[in-house]
Amino acid sequence: MCGIVGAVADRHVAAILLEGLQRLEYRGYDSAGLAVVREHGPGFDCRRQVGKVRQLKDDVTASPVMGHTGIAHTRWATHGVPNETNAHPHISSDRICLVHNGIIENFEALREEMMSVGYAFRSETDSEVIVHLIDFYHQQKMSLLEAVRAAVKRLEGAYAIGVIAHDDPERIVAARMGSPLVIGKGIGENFIASDPLALRPVTDRFVFLEEGDLVEVTKQDISVWNVQDETVIRSTVKVELGHDDVDKGNYRHFMQKEIHQQPSVLKDTLEGRIGRTRVLEPAFGVKAPDIFDRAQALTIVACGTSFYAASIARYWVEELVGIPCQVEIASEFRYRKVAVRPDSLFVTISQSGETADTLAALRIARDLGYYATLTICNVPTSSMVRESDLALMIQAGTEVGVASTKAFTAQLTDLFLLTILLARRHGMAAEKETELVEALHGLPDAVDQALALDQTIRQLAERFIDRAHALYLGRGPMFPVAMEGALKLKEISYIHAEGYPAGELKHGPLALVDEDMPVIAVAPNDELLEKVQSNLQEVRARGGELYVFADETLGFKNEPGVTVIPLPAVHKVLAPIVYVVPLQLLAYHVAVLKGTDVDQPRNLAKSVTVE
Repeated sequence: MCGIVGAVADRHVAAILLEGLQRLEYRGYDSAGLAVVREHGPGFDCRRQVGKVRQLKDDVTASPVMGHTGIAHTRWATHGVPNETNAHPHISSDRICLVHNGIIENFEALREEMMSVGYAFRSETDSEVIVHLIDFYHQQKMSLLEAVRAAVKRLEGAYAIGVIAHDDPERIVAARMGSPLVIGKGIGENFIASDPLALRPVTDRFVFLEEGDLVEVTKQDISVWNVQDETVIRSTVKVELGHDDVDKGNYRHFMQKEIHQQPSVLKDTLEGRIGRTRVLEPAFGVKAPDIFDRAQALTIVACGTSFYAASIARYWVEELVGIPCQVEIASEFRYRKVAVRPDSLFVTISQSGETADTLAALRIARDLGYYATLTICNVPTSSMVRESDLALMIQAGTEVGVASTKAFTAQLTDLFLLTILLARRHGMAAEKETELVEALHGLPDAVDQALALDQTIRQLAERFIDRAHALYLGRGPMFPVAMEGALKLKEISYIHAEGYPAGELKHGPLALVDEDMPVIAVAPNDELLEKVQSNLQEVRARGGELYVFADETLGFKNEPGVTVIPLPAVHKVLAPIVYVVPLQLLAYHVAVLKGTDVDQPRNLAKSVTVE
């Protein structure tokens, strides 16, 4: 979603701001801009561009921006179309300048109020309301800090803001409510950002703001006030970021790199959490035993790819643990009346830990009657981690590609570890746990074998570039795998694709099957195999072109209209983690052949921090 960077320093800050914006490109955006307080003369030097950060960088290179205090932004359109006028930063009367992430729900009433006192609006955004409101209070002899404090008390919705003033050129005032914001600490310089990644070149020390915090940042000092206007001390955290987290290396795209990182990511996710024959429960924290002991039901809430991970986990939990597992799309869950079973554990899944709908669901879970909350997340400093009773980190490293790959398989691995720990409390024999843990030890190698099919799948992808639709089929836990495969194809290649349970073919989708509709099936060697084979015959009888990802031990053979892609034999319970990998590769290679923007597909954002 939108990104924020700000800096106040002895040196000129434009280069810092631009570098920060480039590191936030993975979040998704449609315009970018920056502004600095002019060194000489009143007001701000503000540049805004529709499109990529590199266009903004070219503008600044051609006509340098000089100043020691500045803010910058990448915008993903919510209010108003993507254009230069709606791009951030926004300026009021050449006195106050602002960047904003989030959505202001009462902006229309505030807009009318500001217009009634003489402010002219240039954009269609909700954000411009905030900058005029701050200027309004600042003109009443309030300091910048006081003006921002007064303004945010009027806001309803979610926001992270950074504000600078032409008459106070060595200060940034920032605030957050419902959108992430961090402070970066330097030596003789300090920074703000919506993600620590943006500030990696200048600091590894961060202050993570809490809900409702207001902060004043100068070159030498950082002062924080909480939602009750009390001065507070927020601890400084040293954040280590891997040296290649945001470098493509020898890969053409971040998504390609992240697909191929999966064996090492799975090793990192399992490291320290499994012994030779058992899951090591102390690795999950001191509160884990008490939380897991009580669980008699699970509700898992997530969005997008994380929802499909949850949907696979439901099969694991109900088969191995034997307790009810309810899986919900967060945007639906938070707006309906929920019946909560006694002793239900509430689980959220999010790569970023800032997904707006999932975070909102977490915040109402306790009131709904859930006894404890657990999050599965990739960002240890995120809001979900800080606000949950227990957190399982997925150890995937920074995932830059908008279409999630390595985070998805790491989420599944964490969910499987959780399943084993719960199953241990509900009658799973030690021998069964040993069997499953031994299978986990072999999981990274199995994924590595699946990745060895890369060139085979690239050749296969050539058959898809002129297709407008595709159908993915699976049964049991492979049904969510089919949905995830379809999601990947539609996200990055823009081919319409749908995932269906194979048994539903006769209830509608079979009407679409003809020689122009490729049908992709996932068929591991499990108890549903015969059913899947029967469903595939239904496709062939209608002239459909079949592509079957199947266990290599099954002996499936190529025949006219049927292409078989053999996959390594794997324990049936872990098959979803392995079988999704070639589907990721297929989507990637089709997108490359079609020439789409693989890492930043149109209209999508990496971290969805607004509703």
